[in-house]
Amino acid sequence: VQLQASGGGLVQAGGSLRLSCAASGRTFSRYGMGWFRQAPGEEREFVAAISWNGGNTYYADSVKGRFTISRDNAENTVYLQMTSLKPEDTAVYYCAADRSPLTTPHSEEYDYWGQGTQVTVSS
Repeated sequence: VQLQASGGGLVQAGGSLRLSCAASGRTFSRYGMGWFRQAPGEEREFVAAISWNGGNTYYADSVKGRFTISRDNAENTVYLQMTSLKPEDTAVYYCAADRSPLTTPHSEEYDYWGQGTQVTVSS
């Protein structure tokens, strides 16, 4: 599986962005998917995850109520809608695929990673 993240950019605090992650391969619909982020000098951290059919989602406390993860299995794409953005959301955002169909916040359980897309939130 190859993953291509896009949609990052520069936005003012309080603004919104929608990230997309396009996946290759016909097995996408079987995989759990996740978004992670890494700020400069920080470790990669979990943001959100979604199960194979979208029936279960899981969010980091820091983004709960502001970010929404979703997926379109017909389009082999997972999305991260980000609203009420804060400067502390600034990071490179990565999408990842887990061959397990369930959700998990643990990066070590993901098997495939995209290249990342930069999100910068100005104050």
